[in-house]
This record gives sequence, structure tokens and C-alpha cells, in this order.
Amino acid sequence: MGGTEATVTSGEGPLPWWLSVYLKGAAMGAADTVPGVSGGTVALIVGVYERLVTAITELDPLAVLLLGDIHTRAGRAALVTRLREMEVPFLLTLGGGIATAVVTLSRVLEFALEEHPAPTFAFFFGLIAASAVVLYGEVDVGTPRRLAVGVVGVVVAFLLTGPISGALPSTLPVVFVAGSIAVTAMVLPGISGSFLLIILGQYEYMITQLGDFVDAVIATVTGGQGPSLASHAGVVVTFCAGAVVGLLTVAHVIRWALDHYRAATLTFLVSLMVGALRLPAREIADATTQFTPGTVALLLGAGVVGAVLVLGLDHITADLGL
Repeated sequence: MGGTEATVTSGEGPLPWWLSVYLKGAAMGAADTVPGVSGGTVALIVGVYERLVTAITELDPLAVLLLGDIHTRAGRAALVTRLREMEVPFLLTLGGGIATAVVTLSRVLEFALEEHPAPTFAFFFGLIAASAVVLYGEVDVGTPRRLAVGVVGVVVAFLLTGPISGALPSTLPVVFVAGSIAVTAMVLPGISGSFLLIILGQYEYMITQLGDFVDAVIATVTGGQGPSLASHAGVVVTFCAGAVVGLLTVAHVIRWALDHYRAATLTFLVSLMVGALRLPAREIADATTQFTPGTVALLLGAGVVGAVLVLGLDHITADLGL
């Protein structure tokens, strides 16, 4: 991991530092778009996890006060120095890669959810189930207190992903909160941002909104016909604003919980995965009109592919402290 960090920091190596960081961000974004695969896990694999967490926790909103002297050479120099100290160029480059992958892969997932919902949710089921199995191997639920925490996590997720979850209104306040919670996946190896959106009942909605937003932007630029840019931009901007607030607040809370109550926190988070399996299972049942041998084989195959993907990532990261 150290060699990778040196390449990113110094700019030496086969790729410019910004391209290396951008591609690593793209890998993280691709992972976080799929429920059950964590962008934080990929950050560990590509060697930017510790730098990312440090940069996030060192962001200082008060740096905006330096804009008051931006009209002077000394003021601009001070602002640039502070931004570099907070690793803002690194975060922007990594974020650009994440955003590119999320926009690109979300179109694929939107199509899959619309045209092939049952196999897609079977794939998600395999991802989430395998993630829960892997992560339960990393926590100790041998004490009554941790066992109780685990039960609470399962029950909470089970209730949230029940039929009533579809009734949760996708209003701007809900979208804002969803963004602030989902972004914490970057500081939680093993917990996917998309999985957290599933828990909140906002995953399919945000995938659709993002796809429509991209279509609206393209239509606006080319002068063609497309969805209304204003209506979809409001949702996307609100989600991103929530993500920014989440990075500055929720991420710190979770890091504090991990530092002080690591075993209990991980037990609760992993237990959420088990309870949340109710949602893909229900979606599979709702989307499947008849369980023929061929249909069952397809669903099992999709689930196995998802599970193998997670187990493969676990094998790669076996020595990275997950």
C-alpha cells in the first residue's frame, strides 16, 4: 500500500498522479453504485483509503474565510496553500472519478432494474448476503450485549425494507438525508453506499433520477428533446449537498463510534445487511411470474455471481486489515 501512496503523492510512475487518482476514484464509484460492494473496500485495495479518511476528517469549512483576500496575490497564495493542506486537489480528482463511474454504471443498472428486475435483485441478494457472511467473520458477537446489538440491527433493517419502505416519500429532505448517510460508505470498508440507499428505500429512485438528469443535461447541450433539467437537477443537487454535509458530520460520528465502540458498531452495521435481505427477496418474488426450472437457475446463477464477486474482493483484501 505504501508504494501506491508514494506514486499518488509524488506523481512518479507510469501515470500522472491525477490520472492515477482519477482511475482509483472510478473504481470506487463503480463499487459503490452496486449494493453490497463497498467503495471503502476498493479504496483499501488501490491504496488510498487512509489518505481519503484523513483528508475527509481534516476538511475545514472555515477555510472559506480565506476567499475574502482572494483579490490579493498573498490571499490567493494562502488559499491555495490551505487547499493543498486539506488535500482538496486529491479529493476533487478522486471525486471526479467516482462521479464518472456512478453516472456511467447507473445507466446500466437503471436498464437492468427496468428490463430484468428479478435477476438484478438476485445479483444484489448474492452481493449483500456474501458481504454479511464475510463481515460477520470479522466481528465478535460472543457477548450478550453485542448479540443484542446484532438482533436490533437485523430487526431495524427488516422493518425498514418491508412493504412500507416503498411508501417512504422521496421528498427533497429525505433525499438530503439519504445523501448524507450513503456517502459514509467511503469511510466504512465493507458497507456499500447503495446498500444504505436500499435500507432507506431510495436506491431505485436515485438511480432513475440520475439517469434522467444525465439525459436532461445532454438534451440541453445538444438542443434535443429530453426530461426537464430543472426538476431532476433539484434532486441530484440536494443529494450531493447531503453528501457534503455527511462528509463533514456523519462520517466523523461513525469514525468516533468505530474508535470507541468498534465491535458493537460493526456488529450493528453488518446485522443491517442480514435484515435488509428482505428487500431483494421480496423484489425477486414480485418480479417473477412463474418459478420454472429455467427461471430458478437464472436467479441462482445471478446470486452466485454476486456472491463470488464479494468473496473475490475479500480474498484480495485478506491482508489489508478488513
